Amino acid sequence: MAQMTLSLLALSLTILCFLGTVESRSRARTYIEAQCRTTLYFDLCVKTLLPYANKNDLPSPQKLAQISLTTCLAKTRFTKAYVDMVAKQLNKTKNPGEYQALEDCLRQINNGVNQITLSVKELQQMGKDGEEKFSWHESNVQSWVSAALTDATTCMDGILGDEIGSKRKSMIKARFLNVKQLASNSIALFSRFTARHRASPAIKNP
Repeated sequence: MAQMTLSLLALSLTILCFLGTVESRSRARTYIEAQCRTTLYFDLCVKTLLPYANKNDLPSPQKLAQISLTTCLAKTRFTKAYVDMVAKQLNKTKNPGEYQALEDCLRQINNGVNQITLSVKELQQMGKDGEEKFSWHESNVQSWVSAALTDATTCMDGILGDEIGSKRKSMIKARFLNVKQLASNSIALFSRFTARHRASPAIKNP
C-alpha cells in the first residue's frame, strides 16, 4: 500500500513537472510568435529566437534583435567560408569564368560580414550613451543591415548565370538565401524594438 502511494506521488510529480514544462514552452512560443509577427520569414524567425526564450526569462525586443543579428552574422561568416573554399577549388582547376563569378561574390559577402559586425556592435551601444544618440545608432544599423541584404541579393543574382555548375550554384544560393532571410528578419525585429522604445513612457516623459 505504501509502495503504491509512493508510486502515485511520483507519477503526480512527474505529470506536474511535465505540465509546467509545457506551460513554460507555450508561453515562450506565444511571446516569440508575437515578436515575429512583423517579419517576412515568420517560421525562420521563431526557429531562430525560440531557443533563447523561456517562461522566466523572455528576452526584450532589443535582445531579440541582437540575437537575430548575431545569428545572421554567424551564417554570413559560414557562407563566406564556404564560398571562399569553392573559389579556391575553382582557382586550382583554372576555370576563369567560375572563379571570377565567385570572386565578385566574395567581395560582396566580405562587405556583408563587415556591415553586420558593425551593426551588432552598434546595437549593443543603443541606450547606453543617452537618448540623443539613439537615432544616430538606429540610422547606422538600418543602413548597414540593408546594405548587407543588398549584397546578399546581388551575389545571388550574380551566380545565376552558366559560369558555375548547377550543384555548386544551388548550394551557394541556398546559403545566401538563408543570410538574406535572416537579414530581412533582423531589420524587422530591429524596427519593432526602436518603435517600442520610442513609445515607452520613460521616453515620452523623461
